[in-house]
Amino acid sequence: MALHLRRFTLPGLAAAALLLSTADAANCCPFCAGDSSTLLKEADMAGMILYGKLANPRLDPKDPNGAGTTDLIVDTVVKSHDILGDKKTVTLPKYIPLEKDQDTKYLIFCDVYKGKIDPYRGVPAKADSRIATYLKGALAVKDKSAADKLKYFFDYLDDGDGEVSSDAYKEFANADYKDIRGVGEKLPAEKVAGWIKDPNTLSIRMGLYGSLLGLCGKPEHAKLLRAALDDPDHKLSTGVDGMLAGYVQLAPKEGWEYLTAIIADEKKEFMQRYAGLRAARFFHEFRNDLIPQARVVAAVLPLLTQKDISDLAIEDLRKWGCWDQAEKVLELYGKPAFDVPIVKRAVMRFALTCPPEKSKRAAAFVAERRRENAKYVEEIEELLSYENPKATPAAAGK
Repeated sequence: MALHLRRFTLPGLAAAALLLSTADAANCCPFCAGDSSTLLKEADMAGMILYGKLANPRLDPKDPNGAGTTDLIVDTVVKSHDILGDKKTVTLPKYIPLEKDQDTKYLIFCDVYKGKIDPYRGVPAKADSRIATYLKGALAVKDKSAADKLKYFFDYLDDGDGEVSSDAYKEFANADYKDIRGVGEKLPAEKVAGWIKDPNTLSIRMGLYGSLLGLCGKPEHAKLLRAALDDPDHKLSTGVDGMLAGYVQLAPKEGWEYLTAIIADEKKEFMQRYAGLRAARFFHEFRNDLIPQARVVAAVLPLLTQKDISDLAIEDLRKWGCWDQAEKVLELYGKPAFDVPIVKRAVMRFALTCPPEKSKRAAAFVAERRRENAKYVEEIEELLSYENPKATPAAAGK
């Protein structure tokens, strides 16, 4: 559990902390999940970072609120500041009761404000943790190429310290996929394959590992991915999309047939078909050199008639500008099985975005809906304008 020494009190730091919780995910790893905040991002903002052992906590008897001080015996200076000098022990202006486990050490993030050290976060670690070495190395590669940074973080994905391993994973989650692809092709395939074989690997990691194996692996590794996907005991609650993508990359013909069969089978669980859709999106957006976009669109079309997922398929067709599919999309509007707000709204968004010259049917559809309920159409138009302020819906019939 992290040690929260104080809340940010400086406006600039408070704003910066808020930025840590937001990230532009447009081109980030499509198979990763998790918080975008990383130790490196925090370290870049910190005035000083120290790693060591807490000792000698002292309460201030004159302060009724329980204030006091605690010493930090510095083991490693991760990020230095002039105020530290050659000190080996720093007194923190906070009373911190010691853990029963006397081997616990802390990574302490500090500001320096008005000539005083102001600690604001502590990350606990076991005595043998490499967290200080990891973060110090991360700061050293911070300004290097994306490839150099990802190679560095790859070596920590299987670190024994969960805090370190998780943080390295977040760095991949935040990385631009084109950079992941460039590095992925040069990674040690057997190491990645070992993670997939390991029953202790977290399911949330399988999407990344599967997609990496698809980049660095050999055709025989396709069998490993297929076996993992077929294994009923594997229980991949997440990561199926990346595993599917990796399988297709290693065995394009067999893998694509396998993926499209999942998408088309309405008897499959929703999450399986959704994983298939996510994998199809990946090939449309990042790997149309392997699977042409026309084949991706054809693979997604069966989802239009699956009532629990048709709205997602409609949205993808809209975003991809598949206006030649307007007839299939528009005919869903009002059908008994699809007469629900979420599907009707998706159809309306498609029709509003479709240029009138691309589909007279879509233009007539919008005009008819506007006559029925102009306010409803205007509300959807407003939402579309937020999606891309520079573009405006077709507004056919207006």
